[in-house]
Amino acid sequence: MKRLIFGTAAGLLAAVLFLTIPAEAASAQRAIVLDEVGKKVLYEKDAESRSLIASTTKIMTGLLVCENCNVLAPVRIPKEAVGIEGSSMYLREGEVLTIQELLYGMMLSSGNDAAVALAIACGGTVENFAEMMNAKARELGMTESHFENPNGLDGKQHYSTARDLGILGLEAMKNPIFAKTVSTKTVQVGNRYLKNHNKLLWRVPGADGVKTGYTRAAGRILVSSAARNGRRVVAVTINDPNDWQDHSTLLENAFARYREKTLIREGERVGALEIAGGESHQVPILAARDFSWSVVPGEQPMVILPGPGFAYAPVVRGGFAGNAYVVLEGKAIGTIPVVYGRTVEIHQEPKKSIWERLFGGKQDGETAKDTVCPGGSLPAAGRRDDKSGESPVKR
Repeated sequence: MKRLIFGTAAGLLAAVLFLTIPAEAASAQRAIVLDEVGKKVLYEKDAESRSLIASTTKIMTGLLVCENCNVLAPVRIPKEAVGIEGSSMYLREGEVLTIQELLYGMMLSSGNDAAVALAIACGGTVENFAEMMNAKARELGMTESHFENPNGLDGKQHYSTARDLGILGLEAMKNPIFAKTVSTKTVQVGNRYLKNHNKLLWRVPGADGVKTGYTRAAGRILVSSAARNGRRVVAVTINDPNDWQDHSTLLENAFARYREKTLIREGERVGALEIAGGESHQVPILAARDFSWSVVPGEQPMVILPGPGFAYAPVVRGGFAGNAYVVLEGKAIGTIPVVYGRTVEIHQEPKKSIWERLFGGKQDGETAKDTVCPGGSLPAAGRRDDKSGESPVKR
């Protein structure tokens, strides 16, 4: 019985440690885990050092093709794309495939020949396409990366870092065509049956990308992506002989940090709008429903109200005021409907007496308290206070 109790306690302790101590990619020479929101670093290990990157290069190739080409367009395979060394989808000179089919061959089967065919179709020549790759790297802030070719064959001026590959992976997964391609497990291209080399698609819940890589000089390289409950993380390991296990652990431990939390509650004031032509100059704006999301401690969302920042009177308490964006560190994570927190009627000018209408002046005996201020607004003492404490909407 004592042994049983001790074993149970040890198991519980191990579970607690798993949730509280960051995992190390023990086998990896270099590694990083990035959160999509704000590109927060959740874990890193020598992530700034330059390395050969093998076929993870094809993430950049695939992203550029998805951004610049019609993926349904046909491509006649040139002789330059036939017989390329390394992994291949065994293209034949003169055969016709669509760009999407070549993307499958490059991203699932890691075809070096498909990468060359796509580079020529997109950039005219491999050299021109390499220039496009380096321009995109600069645009993304991949300051420690340089590309010589579209497939990742070793080259002296072909390198990147774990951090830069993480940035690239996050950017690429924003593209819906790219994301659909790399999350595909199996596909038929003509008489070819292709299976994705990324084993994490079968092993880790939410895994949806992105690319494996290997050369003898570079070692095993892996960029992975997974999404759960609205959050996406990307993990990178370089020269890691145990990459499948390391990535499983890194991704699971990353998601263990998030907890779903109600960030905004129904009836909560989320801002105010200016009112044009109303009795009051401003109206509170309230959330029309709860909004929950998975967060890590310290994350604080912002709410961006819809429209031009004002509304015309009249507005009615509880009336629909549009959909507001919920933003976290510059990224929109969702929308919520919002309503007006109180009724604001149209401002009415006081009716003029017959004497004023006939002669344009005031009758004798009229007092100063009846005077209208310039611009048609009431004096401050008579204006309705926007912060009067009036209860918003009932929850």
